[in-house]
Amino acid sequence: MRAVIQRVLQASVEVDGNSIASINNGLAVLAGFSPSDTSKDLEYICQKIIGIRIFDNASSFMNLSLSDVHGGLLLIPQFTLYGDARKGRRPSFSSAMKPETASEYFDSFVAMCKAAYPHVATGKFKAHMKVMLVNDGPVTILLDSSKLF
Repeated sequence: MRAVIQRVLQASVEVDGNSIASINNGLAVLAGFSPSDTSKDLEYICQKIIGIRIFDNASSFMNLSLSDVHGGLLLIPQFTLYGDARKGRRPSFSSAMKPETASEYFDSFVAMCKAAYPHVATGKFKAHMKVMLVNDGPVTILLDSSKLF
């Protein structure tokens, strides 16, 4: 599983002209799945997201977690995190999990995050979404459950 975590002042998702999710101060997370992922991968990324200390404390030092600041968590499915553009001009998505299975994994990931943290909003799987956010810092962290980066 891969995730792109962005510390945000605000973030929202729109589908078909309708706002379906929004948060203020917190984390916007793009989440993608590979065919080799298991529930352990979901757990690893969920715990990293909830516990990662990328919010400033009183000394302006990144030492606080999402739980510490009581921020929002916006989870957005994004299969393109497994896009491979090393050859040619059109990315290959063969390393991404198939949509039917990925949908179930995203739902499981959302449920896992909601069980661990109370302030969770989500994008919509397999929808054309407009994601708007104000990145704070900017702070952007890449996570991979295979620990490739």
